[in-house]
Amino acid sequence: MSKDLDRKVLTIFDSPVNRRRVRWILFGVCLLLLVLDFFVPKHGEFYWKKAPNFFAGYGFISCVSLIFIAKLLRKILKRDEGYYD
Repeated sequence: MSKDLDRKVLTIFDSPVNRRRVRWILFGVCLLLLVLDFFVPKHGEFYWKKAPNFFAGYGFISCVSLIFIAKLLRKILKRDEGYYD
């Protein structure tokens, strides 16, 4: 019984080669989508929505901003280790 518990189940992402392949495929798909965005016609109410890769940049800036806001809130809301005792 304990012999079965000690056996580790290997997945496809346990190999560093496979992780590297998936990472490069992801980078390639992202780059392809960024390039294709230049050729897709845009219909926006405002002029900045018609800019190439506007939503990619907006999403990236929003995500990075959320990370910095979370770090700031951590410093403000952090309690001592024995606060709830």
